[in-house]
Amino acid sequence: MRDELQLLVDRIADRMGRPVLVEDRRQRVVCYSAQAEPLDDVRRNSILRRSTTSEVIGFFARFEITRARHPVRTPAEPTLGLLPRVCVPVWHSDLLLGFVWFVDSPALSAADVSRAVGLAEDLALALYRVNLLGELTARREADAVRGLLADDPAVRADAATKIVGADMLESDGPCTALVVSVDPTAESAAAVEQALVATRRYCGHRYAVHLVRPTQGLLLLRSGSVSPADAAAHLAEQAGSVVGVGDSVARLADVHQSVTQAADARQITVTRASGGPDRLRNRDPQHSRVAMWSQLGVYRVLVAAGLTASELHPGVDRLPADLAATLEAYLDLAGDAAATAAQLRIHRTTLYYRLSRAAELCRADLRDGLQRLQLHLALKATRLRN
Repeated sequence: MRDELQLLVDRIADRMGRPVLVEDRRQRVVCYSAQAEPLDDVRRNSILRRSTTSEVIGFFARFEITRARHPVRTPAEPTLGLLPRVCVPVWHSDLLLGFVWFVDSPALSAADVSRAVGLAEDLALALYRVNLLGELTARREADAVRGLLADDPAVRADAATKIVGADMLESDGPCTALVVSVDPTAESAAAVEQALVATRRYCGHRYAVHLVRPTQGLLLLRSGSVSPADAAAHLAEQAGSVVGVGDSVARLADVHQSVTQAADARQITVTRASGGPDRLRNRDPQHSRVAMWSQLGVYRVLVAAGLTASELHPGVDRLPADLAATLEAYLDLAGDAAATAAQLRIHRTTLYYRLSRAAELCRADLRDGLQRLQLHLALKATRLRN
């Protein structure tokens, strides 16, 4: 099947007198002819990685290539290292099968584009077969990964056996979950899937499986290739989003625990990064978008305990936002008034007034260490709730 597709692609390149690249409907590279200049960074990287980046997918989405029934010309985009293109969508009835791409330099004439459309029609059957085979394989994997997230332990154990038995993963054993968010749009889901597939290639064959759900993309990483932190950094770069990482579990059937941790870690980190005194601090620029569950300290306790702010200290619900932020900053900095005033850029007299007013509204004594601990935890729980 692949040989048939390669022969067709080589024939198109020969007839058009320029290189050609074919992608499936998710913009994953399927086949390409021999390449020659002009060769831009996007094509070079697509061939090396067999996929493209979310930024490039987003750029082409602006031209609605997934809905187009006729060739689409796209301009150059120097910031992405992208030369102008002609995209020829390939359809079978109402099913989009993929795209045939030409670098539009020198520019194709109207007659050239018409000839490309006719030649691309020959790819329809071969692409249909490739899509069908790929869909069946992907569906089996997706069903098995969904089984790992089931409530029933027997279903999870059966799913783990299927994944290893079908050679999707090298073997059972230590496994870690990575989670990235998906916006409620088809373009977002496609971009996240591209990022997951690219990261799987980075991790190595049979070391990861993935699943795209309505609100999140999930990568299950088998120990033994790259570290979870490095895999997450790669996924974050590809997806342009914060990636949550759970703790490693001993066997595949228990990976649902790591999935929950990864999702919580991502949400907690995004919440912390949204502003306030507890905003995300980039300790390592390479991993600035990586949220490790193991590094979230007290937030892990709050999530596990499931306690609300009012249960920890009922007084925090009476605090307006400015006083809550002031008190949280003060407690974060271990009661250092000078450091708190400097961080909030307020006079120390203003700080003392706000702290006094916060203590009054909370009916709390800030000189009492236990009450300060309760208030601090309640403020963190409020941040999680928000």
